[in-house]
Amino acid sequence: MAAIVYQTDKRSGITYAYESVSRWDKEKQQSRAKRTLIGRVDKETGKIVPTRGTNKKKNKPTESSKVPIVSARYFYGATYLLDHIGEKTGVAADLQACFPNSFRKILSLAYFMVLEDSSPISRFAKWGQLHKHPFGDAIPSQRISDLFAAITEEEKLQFFRLQAKRRMENEYWAYDTTSISSYSKFLKQVKHGNNKEHDRLPQINLALVFGEESNLPFYYRKLAGNILDVKTVTTLLADIDFLGLKKVNLVMDRGFYSQANINGLYQNHLKFLIAVKRSLLFVKNQIDKVRDSIRDWTNYSKRHELFMTSVTIAWDYSQKRPYKGDILRGKRRMYLHIYYNPEQALEDEKKFTEHLLQLQDELESGERNPQHEKQYEKYFSITSTPVRGLKLKVKQQAIDEAKRNYGFFTLASNKIKDAGEALDNYRNKDLAEKAFGNLKDRLSLRRLEVSSELSLDGKLFVEFIALIYLSFIKKTMQDKELFGKYTMQEVLDQFDVIECFEHPGRKLHIGEITKKQEKLYQKFEIPPPSSL
Repeated sequence: MAAIVYQTDKRSGITYAYESVSRWDKEKQQSRAKRTLIGRVDKETGKIVPTRGTNKKKNKPTESSKVPIVSARYFYGATYLLDHIGEKTGVAADLQACFPNSFRKILSLAYFMVLEDSSPISRFAKWGQLHKHPFGDAIPSQRISDLFAAITEEEKLQFFRLQAKRRMENEYWAYDTTSISSYSKFLKQVKHGNNKEHDRLPQINLALVFGEESNLPFYYRKLAGNILDVKTVTTLLADIDFLGLKKVNLVMDRGFYSQANINGLYQNHLKFLIAVKRSLLFVKNQIDKVRDSIRDWTNYSKRHELFMTSVTIAWDYSQKRPYKGDILRGKRRMYLHIYYNPEQALEDEKKFTEHLLQLQDELESGERNPQHEKQYEKYFSITSTPVRGLKLKVKQQAIDEAKRNYGFFTLASNKIKDAGEALDNYRNKDLAEKAFGNLKDRLSLRRLEVSSELSLDGKLFVEFIALIYLSFIKKTMQDKELFGKYTMQEVLDQFDVIECFEHPGRKLHIGEITKKQEKLYQKFEIPPPSSL
């Protein structure tokens, strides 16, 4: 059996390719291999460059310099699916436009990340020998590192521009961040920060923009680990302008809210939908106005299973004008959507009661928690005498005030007037959070495994490409109700067993395809592969 093996000369750094032919030695009763030099591996392309024999005439290549043309069998069904997804999403075309010399490598590595759940990139070489993929050849580990390091910021930005243009202008874009922990001491942006998963390791943050209707990500940005969500919006606004994006509609969590950010969104003429804390003064005032009427039957939404109403308010807009040395002030229209969930109110009160009991137990036992000192003072009057000991008195007014707005939550928008429509758009925001789950778990980004800035940036980009494919697959499975029958991995495994056969001078031949596999291709609106 013939195979191609690679060996790197430590002195020269050149990687050579050999044809290895195995045979059975009857005398010694063991397998033996004979290696024949084919050529050297080009560092830039990864292709095998035929070599000439050492003491041979240059115009007569030896047999060992010829790349053997042999029949081959590969797994093809899953990579065929990804080929078509690349066409549908425009990812393949946009990568080719931005990375003309390396797009096939990027696609092949992304395919590997999609199909091989959580597998380290070092296993690509084995996978690449068994599968038909865009690059069509092995990529040694060092060449993969070189590829990551060669991906430039300008190439990435151009790709983001092209992908953004393919997203629908009228759809809302979910914006969110996540943290990725790292043991590295050499990455500049690895810092201790607010880790959403309560991991104590230092981290970097990633910001991701996701189309809510398409369910596809089209932009990300790497941030230092100590950057708060609220501080990222200003840079996002600059990025949107730099990328030439128009008619932008953003949906964001309450962690991104600040007066300055809202003013920035108005200033840049962007449409937004954002969750706002009920403790804000202007929000509290509006909740007080509708408190008695919101539970009217006419405000109940059967579909959403809660009460809702909307009010139009005037936002106090301000804009610094450095060129004039003044501040422009005015009013801007804003829609505040107020929701009340009786079940959530009961749940909130239950948790609050349990917390008060905990605070009381800590005080009475003398085992005070330093982190609770402000809450002790807020909800209890504490006196102590030598004779009567510790005496606690509940501050009922403070407790009533804390429970006053339980069950309420609010959204603010400068575009959406209807409370139901606003809630539907906001609930779609969890797409970004689920995408981050895919990014961390399936794509092995729970921990960073790189030590250089260039390798990190390049790997993140290839991971991002893989995320687009995973997001498309997930969206299709949701729309076609496949999750009741399959996991994502089970669907991919169904495709991945389909083989193809290549023979010099002959058409590509496809192996057997079952009815179940044909139906799955149809669910993705992709024709089953056929012999060419």
